[in-house]
Amino acid sequence: MCHNFRRLSVRSPRNSVTKYLFSYEILLTLAPRNNAARYKNSTTKVLIIIAVERLQPKGFGRLRLRSIPKDSAAYVIPFVQAAIEPHSQVRTDGSAAYRSLSDLGYEHQRTVMLGSDLPAHVSMAGVHRVASLVKRWILGTHHGSVQPEHLDTYLEEFAFRFNRRTSGSRGMLFYRLLQQAVITPPVTYRHVVQKMSKPAPPGYH
Repeated sequence: MCHNFRRLSVRSPRNSVTKYLFSYEILLTLAPRNNAARYKNSTTKVLIIIAVERLQPKGFGRLRLRSIPKDSAAYVIPFVQAAIEPHSQVRTDGSAAYRSLSDLGYEHQRTVMLGSDLPAHVSMAGVHRVASLVKRWILGTHHGSVQPEHLDTYLEEFAFRFNRRTSGSRGMLFYRLLQQAVITPPVTYRHVVQKMSKPAPPGYH
Protein backbone atom coordinates (compact mmCIF):
# COMPACT_ATOMS: atom_id res chain seq x y z
CA MET A 1 0.00 0.00 0.00
CA CYS A 2 2.81 2.42 0.87
CA HIS A 3 4.50 1.73 -2.47
CA ASN A 4 1.25 2.55 -4.25
CA PHE A 5 1.05 5.90 -2.45
CA ARG A 6 4.68 6.64 -3.34
CA ARG A 7 3.95 6.01 -7.01
CA LEU A 8 0.94 8.32 -6.80
CA SER A 9 3.17 11.19 -5.65
CA VAL A 10 4.41 11.65 -9.25
CA ARG A 11 2.24 13.92 -11.36
CA SER A 12 1.91 13.06 -15.04
CA PRO A 13 2.84 15.01 -17.03
CA ARG A 14 5.27 16.62 -14.64
CA ASN A 15 6.26 20.26 -15.09
CA SER A 16 9.91 21.15 -15.47
CA VAL A 17 11.66 23.21 -12.83
CA THR A 18 12.59 26.73 -13.90
CA LYS A 19 14.71 29.69 -12.79
CA TYR A 20 18.00 28.96 -11.04
CA LEU A 21 19.07 25.44 -10.27
CA PHE A 22 21.71 23.59 -8.33
CA SER A 23 22.51 20.12 -9.69
CA TYR A 24 24.75 17.65 -7.89
CA GLU A 25 25.28 13.94 -7.21
CA ILE A 26 25.62 12.13 -3.89
CA LEU A 27 26.34 8.56 -2.82
CA LEU A 28 23.74 6.91 -0.58
CA THR A 29 24.50 3.74 1.37
CA LEU A 30 21.64 1.24 1.57
CA ALA A 31 21.51 -1.63 4.06
CA PRO A 32 20.77 -5.19 2.93
CA ARG A 33 17.30 -6.68 3.29
CA ASN A 34 18.52 -8.83 6.17
CA ASN A 35 19.71 -6.43 8.88
CA ALA A 36 21.83 -9.15 10.46
CA ALA A 37 24.05 -9.08 7.39
CA ARG A 38 25.10 -5.48 7.96
CA TYR A 39 28.32 -6.65 9.53
CA LYS A 40 29.29 -8.63 6.43
CA ASN A 41 30.09 -5.57 4.28
CA SER A 42 27.04 -6.24 2.12
CA THR A 43 25.75 -2.66 1.94
CA THR A 44 25.06 -1.07 -1.45
CA LYS A 45 26.12 2.41 -2.56
CA VAL A 46 23.73 4.15 -4.95
CA LEU A 47 24.41 7.37 -6.86
CA ILE A 48 21.66 9.99 -6.70
CA ILE A 49 21.41 13.15 -8.80
CA ILE A 50 19.64 16.15 -7.28
CA ALA A 51 18.25 19.35 -8.79
CA VAL A 52 17.02 22.07 -6.43
CA GLU A 53 15.35 25.31 -7.51
CA ARG A 54 16.93 28.44 -6.06
CA LEU A 55 14.53 31.28 -5.29
CA GLN A 56 15.39 34.98 -5.34
CA PRO A 57 16.49 36.65 -3.16
CA LYS A 58 16.82 33.54 -0.99
CA GLY A 59 15.30 30.16 -0.27
CA PHE A 60 14.70 26.98 -2.23
CA GLY A 61 11.76 25.92 -4.35
CA ARG A 62 10.97 22.62 -6.01
CA LEU A 63 13.09 19.50 -6.00
CA ARG A 64 13.82 16.72 -8.49
CA LEU A 65 15.97 13.69 -7.76
CA ARG A 66 16.65 10.25 -9.20
CA SER A 67 19.09 7.37 -8.84
CA ILE A 68 21.56 6.91 -11.70
CA PRO A 69 24.00 4.05 -12.44
CA LYS A 70 27.05 6.32 -12.82
CA ASP A 71 28.21 9.90 -13.14
CA SER A 72 28.30 10.24 -16.92
CA ALA A 73 26.69 12.48 -19.51
CA ALA A 74 24.59 9.54 -20.75
CA TYR A 75 22.61 9.61 -17.49
CA VAL A 76 23.10 13.14 -16.17
CA ILE A 77 22.08 15.09 -19.28
CA PRO A 78 18.70 13.29 -19.82
CA PHE A 79 17.85 13.99 -16.17
CA VAL A 80 18.64 17.69 -16.56
CA GLN A 81 16.62 17.92 -19.78
CA ALA A 82 13.62 16.21 -18.18
CA ALA A 83 13.75 18.19 -14.93
CA ILE A 84 14.91 21.64 -15.98
CA GLU A 85 13.54 23.96 -18.64
CA PRO A 86 15.98 25.18 -21.32
CA HIS A 87 17.55 28.64 -20.86
CA SER A 88 17.51 28.18 -17.08
CA GLN A 89 20.63 28.97 -15.09
CA VAL A 90 22.15 25.72 -13.81
CA ARG A 91 24.98 25.67 -11.28
CA THR A 92 26.89 22.39 -11.00
CA ASP A 93 30.17 21.05 -9.70
CA GLY A 94 33.13 20.56 -12.02
CA SER A 95 32.07 17.14 -13.29
CA ALA A 96 32.75 16.61 -17.00
CA ALA A 97 29.29 15.04 -17.31
CA TYR A 98 27.74 18.53 -17.40
CA ARG A 99 29.97 20.06 -20.06
CA SER A 100 27.40 19.95 -22.87
CA LEU A 101 24.74 21.92 -20.95
CA SER A 102 25.77 25.22 -22.54
CA ASP A 103 25.39 23.71 -26.01
CA LEU A 104 21.89 22.55 -25.06
CA GLY A 105 20.69 26.05 -24.25
CA TYR A 106 21.33 26.24 -20.50
CA GLU A 107 23.20 29.00 -18.73
CA HIS A 108 25.76 26.75 -17.12
CA GLN A 109 27.94 27.78 -14.17
CA ARG A 110 30.57 25.25 -13.13
CA THR A 111 32.18 25.30 -9.69
CA VAL A 112 35.28 23.14 -9.34
CA MET A 113 35.35 21.92 -5.74
CA LEU A 114 38.93 20.66 -5.69
CA GLY A 115 41.17 23.43 -4.43
CA SER A 116 38.32 25.93 -4.07
CA ASP A 117 38.40 28.45 -1.22
CA LEU A 118 34.67 27.95 -0.68
CA PRO A 119 33.57 24.63 0.87
CA ALA A 120 30.96 22.63 -1.02
CA HIS A 121 28.23 23.31 1.54
CA VAL A 122 28.60 27.03 0.80
CA SER A 123 28.95 27.07 -2.99
CA MET A 124 26.32 24.33 -3.45
CA ALA A 125 24.19 25.08 -0.42
CA GLY A 126 20.84 23.94 -1.81
CA VAL A 127 21.76 20.45 -2.89
CA HIS A 128 23.94 19.85 0.15
CA ARG A 129 21.03 20.68 2.44
CA VAL A 130 18.73 18.38 0.48
CA ALA A 131 21.38 15.65 0.41
CA SER A 132 21.61 15.77 4.21
CA LEU A 133 17.83 15.56 4.54
CA VAL A 134 17.59 12.63 2.10
CA LYS A 135 20.32 10.69 3.92
CA ARG A 136 18.70 11.38 7.29
CA TRP A 137 15.31 10.25 5.97
CA ILE A 138 16.53 7.06 4.30
CA LEU A 139 19.08 6.04 6.93
CA GLY A 140 17.12 7.31 9.93
CA THR A 141 13.41 6.86 9.26
CA HIS A 142 13.83 3.78 7.05
CA HIS A 143 17.06 2.54 8.69
CA GLY A 144 18.65 2.25 5.26
CA SER A 145 16.58 -0.85 4.48
CA VAL A 146 15.50 0.35 1.05
CA GLN A 147 16.22 -1.93 -1.88
CA PRO A 148 18.00 -0.23 -4.81
CA GLU A 149 15.30 -1.31 -7.28
CA HIS A 150 12.68 0.52 -5.17
CA LEU A 151 14.76 3.56 -4.24
CA ASP A 152 13.26 5.86 -6.90
CA THR A 153 9.76 5.46 -5.46
CA TYR A 154 11.09 6.53 -2.04
CA LEU A 155 12.82 9.49 -3.66
CA GLU A 156 9.55 10.50 -5.32
CA GLU A 157 7.82 10.43 -1.95
CA PHE A 158 10.56 12.59 -0.47
CA ALA A 159 10.24 15.10 -3.35
CA PHE A 160 6.45 15.15 -2.91
CA ARG A 161 6.83 16.02 0.77
CA PHE A 162 9.62 18.54 0.18
CA ASN A 163 7.83 20.40 -2.62
CA ARG A 164 4.74 20.82 -0.45
CA ARG A 165 6.48 21.59 2.82
CA THR A 166 5.02 25.12 2.94
CA SER A 167 1.46 24.10 2.06
CA GLY A 168 -1.04 25.86 4.28
CA SER A 169 -3.63 23.10 3.94
CA ARG A 170 -2.37 19.62 4.82
CA GLY A 171 -5.67 18.13 3.66
CA MET A 172 -4.89 19.25 0.10
CA LEU A 173 -1.93 16.86 0.05
CA PHE A 174 -4.25 13.91 0.54
CA TYR A 175 -6.61 15.39 -2.03
CA ARG A 176 -3.73 15.53 -4.52
CA LEU A 177 -3.00 11.84 -3.95
CA LEU A 178 -6.66 11.02 -4.59
CA GLN A 179 -6.51 12.95 -7.87
CA GLN A 180 -3.45 10.98 -8.89
CA ALA A 181 -5.11 7.71 -7.92
CA VAL A 182 -7.90 8.35 -10.44
CA ILE A 183 -5.57 8.89 -13.41
CA THR A 184 -2.74 6.47 -12.51
CA PRO A 185 -2.91 2.85 -13.76
CA PRO A 186 -3.19 0.25 -10.97
CA VAL A 187 -0.02 -1.36 -9.64
CA THR A 188 -0.16 -5.02 -8.63
CA TYR A 189 1.75 -6.64 -5.79
CA ARG A 190 3.78 -8.63 -8.30
CA HIS A 191 4.82 -5.43 -10.05
CA VAL A 192 5.96 -3.93 -6.75
CA VAL A 193 8.06 -6.84 -5.51
CA GLN A 194 9.69 -7.89 -8.76
CA LYS A 195 13.18 -6.61 -9.42
CA MET A 196 12.94 -4.16 -12.28
CA SER A 197 16.00 -3.81 -14.50
CA LYS A 198 16.95 -0.21 -15.21
CA PRO A 199 16.24 0.83 -18.81
CA ALA A 200 19.00 2.23 -20.97
CA PRO A 201 19.31 6.00 -20.74
CA PRO A 202 17.55 7.98 -23.45
CA GLY A 203 19.76 9.59 -26.06
CA TYR A 204 20.32 13.31 -26.20
CA HIS A 205 21.44 15.77 -28.87
